[in-house]
Amino acid sequence: MASIRQIYRQWRYGQPIVVVSGLPRSGTSMAMKMLEAGGVHPVQDGIRTADEDNPKGYYEHERVKDLHQETDRSWLVASRGKAIKIISFLLAHMPESNNYKIIFMRRDLNEVLASQTKMLERRGESNDTSDDQMTQVYKDHLWKVNRLLKRRQDFDTLDLDYRGVLQDPQSAAEAISHFLGQDMDVEKMVSVVDKNLYRNRAAGL
Repeated sequence: MASIRQIYRQWRYGQPIVVVSGLPRSGTSMAMKMLEAGGVHPVQDGIRTADEDNPKGYYEHERVKDLHQETDRSWLVASRGKAIKIISFLLAHMPESNNYKIIFMRRDLNEVLASQTKMLERRGESNDTSDDQMTQVYKDHLWKVNRLLKRRQDFDTLDLDYRGVLQDPQSAAEAISHFLGQDMDVEKMVSVVDKNLYRNRAAGL
């Protein structure tokens, strides 16, 4: 039944939009770079350039940040067959008039918070919310996102663990290729995974 539904949706809405999602600092830029190396065109505007926090680039499109307040989201149609980065907080605002292949990056929350803290420090900014409070916020948010990913018929999801990708990029690249149903350049995908960027690790890892 699911396959019939998928065939119908593809006939009606065309190629899926490949969405890379997850919490901020969860490895989404790395996943976008892998997709680009594998042959999937990334949707980006180049406004946010590479820096010390993301030396390989952010792969972002500024308009994505307004998904939660836009009434006309038809511009996403142009992303069919391409890859676009959309953080997990905005997934609920994506229109159902597309098919989506979502690569959802998972990362230890302690590492996410450590990475975000380092980024704020480099920018001379501070966060008044404690790590314990942010951890609970993220846990509650991810619980809602997990329900959303399972409920929406236009979402087809592949979960990838950030640390797992760094430890075994070959398996991750093969999983992405199989998930997208494309003959991707797996070797190039593997070659762009930089283990040296794994700088904020949870204790004991």
